[in-house]
Amino acid sequence: MKKTTRIFAIIIFALLIIAGSSSAQGIPKISVEVGQSSKPGELSTTLQIVVLLTILTLAPSIILMVTSFVRIVVVLGFLRQAIGTQQLPPNQLLLSLALILTFFIVSPMANKAYNDGLKPYLEEKITKEEAFNKGIEPFRKFMLAQVREKDLALFVNLAEMPRPNTPDDIPLHVLIPGFVLSELRTGFQIAFLIFIPFLIIDMVVASVLMSMGMMMLPPIIVSLPFKILLFVLVDGWYLLVKSLVESFH
Repeated sequence: MKKTTRIFAIIIFALLIIAGSSSAQGIPKISVEVGQSSKPGELSTTLQIVVLLTILTLAPSIILMVTSFVRIVVVLGFLRQAIGTQQLPPNQLLLSLALILTFFIVSPMANKAYNDGLKPYLEEKITKEEAFNKGIEPFRKFMLAQVREKDLALFVNLAEMPRPNTPDDIPLHVLIPGFVLSELRTGFQIAFLIFIPFLIIDMVVASVLMSMGMMMLPPIIVSLPFKILLFVLVDGWYLLVKSLVESFH
């Protein structure tokens, strides 16, 4: 429970800093009142609130894109298609499992971001800019460890920026899309390996049915129990979760 609280704390803290980083006034204080604005500062605060609410609306997508969620949910989705169970496990269960595994993987990063960034900031030992840089650093290292150089170079070229000399020179707006692209590629590679044994079962069952002259019987109806049996016998969920978690280390 303590780790989960820290994760949400660093997430909200990072979003607040993003919203207030463009203004020297800091994080806006939210108050609701109806009236006319006569000072430029009041209008600036109102715009900060609008930007903050917009970012909080997009927060789930922003957070999920910089973690292991993309790869995990892609693999789980392809697993269900490979087995051929249509709506089982249901989408809510797959998303919940992906979120649980994501929280497990990012917990060390979230703890480090909390201890190095959020906690000193709350104790007024560092500024918000220093807190953001220290808080985002564990997530930067995680993304840099997973991203392909080719995908990173693509967005560097698209951004028309000079070639970075060090990883610290890569801005987040270049690193994040490169990381997402690499995660999609890795997820599809893992999905291909998952499909192979189930595809073999489908081909064998289809060949047997054709040899028996049972053309009207859909092969998927016969192969489904065998695919489920195979997945259970090899302890598929254990192997899949173990491989997914270890793939980030």
